[in-house]
Formats: sequence, C-alpha cells, structure tokens
Amino acid sequence: MPSRRKTPTNRPPASDPLYRRIYAEVRRIPRGRVSSYGRVAKRVQGATARIVGYAMAALPPGSTVPWQRVVNHRGEVSPRKHGNGQMRQRLILEREGVTFDLRGRIDIRLYGWPRP
Repeated sequence: MPSRRKTPTNRPPASDPLYRRIYAEVRRIPRGRVSSYGRVAKRVQGATARIVGYAMAALPPGSTVPWQRVVNHRGEVSPRKHGNGQMRQRLILEREGVTFDLRGRIDIRLYGWPRP
C-alpha cells in the first residue's frame, strides 16, 4: 500500500487571532488605495510580510476582506501558483480606479495607504 504523506503546514486557519487582526487592518484600506504586505505587517503587532501573505491566501471564498488591495513592495500584484488570481486582482483594482504602468506596477506614492 502506498504511503500517504500529509503535507505539514505552518499556516494557521483564517480564524487565528493574528489573522483576524491582519484582516481588520486590511479592511481599513480605502477603495482605490493599496498597501504592501510589509506596511500591513508594520501596523499589526506580531505580523511579518510573509504572514500577511499567508493570511490573504487563507481567506475563504466570498470573504469581505478586500484582499486585492494588498500588493508587494514594488507595487505589483504578486504572482500566484494556481488559478487566475493575479489577473483577477488587477481587474478589481482597476475597477476601483487604481492604474498600472507599462511594467504592471502601481505608483505607491499616489495610491499607497497609509500615506508615507
């Protein structure tokens, strides 16, 4: 019988208290603005940019957390391993009035939240 390996995970569920604080901070990002994983992490005690990314990935379908407003530090939509999430995120942001340059980047000075 072939062995079944369980893939270990170090990612807590979306109900984790740290994730809930991250989600509360992301909900504060206004429509038409973006924040980086790192900026969100700086505003949430105990979070890192990587953990913010894990929290966004752990959101269940239909969540009301505006995950699309969190981008990488270069103002880019981070690549996804599966699905069309990258294009979907860009389209939602464009509908909110966020523009991208020819390299696919958002001007953080213009659209960043909170303002530096």
